Amino acid sequence: MAGGFTVASRQAPLREEVMPENSAPRRAPFTPSDGPLIERVSQLIEQTRTTVAIQANAALTLLNWHIGRMIDVEVLKESRADYGRQIVATLSQQLTQRFGRGFDRTNLTRMVRFAQAFPDLDIVASLARRLSWSHFLALLPVRPEARDFYTKQATTMQLSVRALRELIGRQGYERNEIANTQDPDGAVVPLDSFRDPYFLDFLGLNDAYTESDLEDAIIRDLEPFLLEVGDGWAFVARQKRMPVGDDDFFLDLLFFSRPLRRLIAVELKISKFKPSFKGQMDLYLKWLDKYERREGENTPIGLILCTEASREQIELLELNKDGIVVAEYWTTLPPKAELEARITAIYRDAQERLARRQLDASEGGQRSAPEEA
Repeated sequence: MAGGFTVASRQAPLREEVMPENSAPRRAPFTPSDGPLIERVSQLIEQTRTTVAIQANAALTLLNWHIGRMIDVEVLKESRADYGRQIVATLSQQLTQRFGRGFDRTNLTRMVRFAQAFPDLDIVASLARRLSWSHFLALLPVRPEARDFYTKQATTMQLSVRALRELIGRQGYERNEIANTQDPDGAVVPLDSFRDPYFLDFLGLNDAYTESDLEDAIIRDLEPFLLEVGDGWAFVARQKRMPVGDDDFFLDLLFFSRPLRRLIAVELKISKFKPSFKGQMDLYLKWLDKYERREGENTPIGLILCTEASREQIELLELNKDGIVVAEYWTTLPPKAELEARITAIYRDAQERLARRQLDASEGGQRSAPEEA
């Protein structure tokens, strides 16, 4: 399918205006001077309500952190476990009698876990302007190394609480780390830029479909696809025509990543990965680098989506050195427990392969080092 629509979205991202901590508005927010009075007054009210809500959320989050910190430091760390729990239970009853709901034993325990999981007050104060208390509650059960990843995703992508919980439930961290093992140093493909596998179950594809069906489904559900593939991707073109000599080649999908400041070529395959895919993507990337790359942009990189990724072949071909990433995509997902088990197995296998590569590189370096006299 030649042609297709384009959405040229290669401008610099808008800067997010963040209100300084503990600051209060000294004057009314800016409102347009034109338009009906009712519209201008309504906009002023909405802006003020938003500002108040942000400040109230930040104050509540900091209050919960301080309460959790006080209990953790003054009670739990200096008392026997049983005695400490008794004190927390008593404190909960007293606070509930004095202030009402919100201070039961479960909530106080969450506040303690919150202070333990996020011990730096400055970081908490900064995050509290972007994340709600419900965001932090969703992050608490996550192990520390994954929590940092999800916190960054929630702030940079401005995820709702529901979207954050879905990302955690769909094991976004593990899939991100699996993709990172293709270029563990981030030398060519920046770390945390891709996932493997991608979950495309929202496309609603049946067992039998063509590459054209897959492409049509992605364009139809572009918004959830962009949310799945990563932060700051913008659609540029479909079936991008690339004339080379007397031949025309067509790239399935072309995107631009604002955070990476580079074009991303995406090829869709309805088969297992084949080594021949490398040459095709390499041609596309060289053409884009020569004819489409603009001043100030980084070298284009490619993403090949396959139904099955032969990760040993990918490692042997060293695709990362050419700026190519290969990932599986799943159009249907198994039950939650099976899904978690499969992703965990792929994640562990990726980590083991990475450890072997690092060990082989270390041993190779030692063998090549000249012996001392």
